[in-house]
Amino acid sequence: MSKKFLFVSVLVVLGLFLAACSPAAPTADDMMEKPTEAMAEKPTEIIMEKTAEPTHAAMEGEGEATPEGGEDAMMEAPAWFSVPLTNAATGETFTIADYKGQVVLVETLAMWCSNCLQQQKQVAALHGQIGDSPDFVSIGIDIDTNENIEDLKGYTASNGFDWIYTVASPDVAREIGNLYGNQFLNPPSTPMLIIDRHGEVHTLPFGIKSADDLQVALQPFLDGGM
Repeated sequence: MSKKFLFVSVLVVLGLFLAACSPAAPTADDMMEKPTEAMAEKPTEIIMEKTAEPTHAAMEGEGEATPEGGEDAMMEAPAWFSVPLTNAATGETFTIADYKGQVVLVETLAMWCSNCLQQQKQVAALHGQIGDSPDFVSIGIDIDTNENIEDLKGYTASNGFDWIYTVASPDVAREIGNLYGNQFLNPPSTPMLIIDRHGEVHTLPFGIKSADDLQVALQPFLDGGM
């Protein structure tokens, strides 16, 4: 055997021996696995931290948003309940708040409005059905601030309407419109509302309502106590 061939053989054997002892080269799967795990862990921690903080802050904010005074503050009467009004028939001053504990039917109207006249005739019939009840009060509020209390007195007397009538001041008219909608400043739509014994307002559908329909709407409030 020649010396050259022996030298080559030794080199081959040595190369195979070194290859067997070296660590295995990483595969493509190995290279993708570790970065993916590292990236999945870190963003999850960040998201959880950011989610937890706003949730905690929101819960604290809910507690701070609770109005002082609780339900009593939320049930505060509208300002127009306390505004002095003049009874057209007697000239006496009254407020809506004077009738707390009673059931009050309010109609906003105008003397020129034919629909209002028809609606008031139904209110007259309603009074006949209910009778003289100390728990029930009717109030007609002339929402046309160009009309006056003396003309309203003559209008109610000539039609035989013997419940309370008054003329709204501009401030009262404005607040009624703001609270319950502009239709309450449009007499031909015959707007009406019920104020219950606790002072809560319940608006009725627009359009002329029969005495029977009005009694059906009022009866639950008349039957209920304080």
